[in-house]
Amino acid sequence: MRIAYAQAVARHRKSIALGWAFWLPAGWLLFVILIALLAPFLGLAAPNRPDFMNLRAPVGSDGFLLGADALGRDLLSRVVWGGRVSLTVGFAAPVIGVGTGLVLGMLAGYYRAWVDEVIGIAIDSWLAIPGLVVLLLLFSVIYGGSLLMVCISLGLLFIPSAARITRAATISVSQREYVMAARAMGASDFRILVREVFPNIFWPLMAFVMIDIPIAIVAEGSLSFLGLSVQAPTPSWGGMIAEGREYLETAPHMTFVPAAVMFLTVLSFNLAGDAMRKRVSGGRQGAI
Repeated sequence: MRIAYAQAVARHRKSIALGWAFWLPAGWLLFVILIALLAPFLGLAAPNRPDFMNLRAPVGSDGFLLGADALGRDLLSRVVWGGRVSLTVGFAAPVIGVGTGLVLGMLAGYYRAWVDEVIGIAIDSWLAIPGLVVLLLLFSVIYGGSLLMVCISLGLLFIPSAARITRAATISVSQREYVMAARAMGASDFRILVREVFPNIFWPLMAFVMIDIPIAIVAEGSLSFLGLSVQAPTPSWGGMIAEGREYLETAPHMTFVPAAVMFLTVLSFNLAGDAMRKRVSGGRQGAI
């Protein structure tokens, strides 16, 4: 009996283990994040310093490992420093959106009744407005050259979906025996939400955040392409792609280098998020 139980536990652990499908993209993400964080200490050329003797220098040129842009600025340096902007938006926007949606969803799912109705109406109303229209409206009313403004604007778009996911998870967890026991023992609602509900909805939310991060990175790139993100000469991956589109025939590396880095980073977040989501669902099935 014990042997059968041990074998079942081993199969369950193997089914939910994070394999190469997670660690390979996680390795790339760790590399990109560390390089972006350590950019001031890497001894790279100034990202905004022009070199008019090396305009649009190709990849592998002397002193330009990834080439230069139309003003002779080092693409390697600009990709690294641009990663700081793109990754900041990628992490900050989902945190703002999921953090706000977490509070609203937990309140709606735990208290139900009129609280759920009011929050539900607000979320449905927000979902009825096209996200792109909201962004364009915000940037037309408030100047969008601020990194903080970009993060807040994109974060607003993640609130409804995060609130709905949190609400559904909270309703499910609130009906568990340990929550009912805590309530019967006189624990406050705040304590129950923090100590009992939140830890049990944390991982599903983390899988959701891993999906939102690449969406935010691509959205920031799209806004940069439209000239609505951080303003030049501050580099970002989307802005570099936009700058290079006029030179696709003569200097395609100006577009392909930042596009390749963005592609690999977004793909890695998606692969890692899928692996985390399978692990969470596998853990749930094993617990049933």
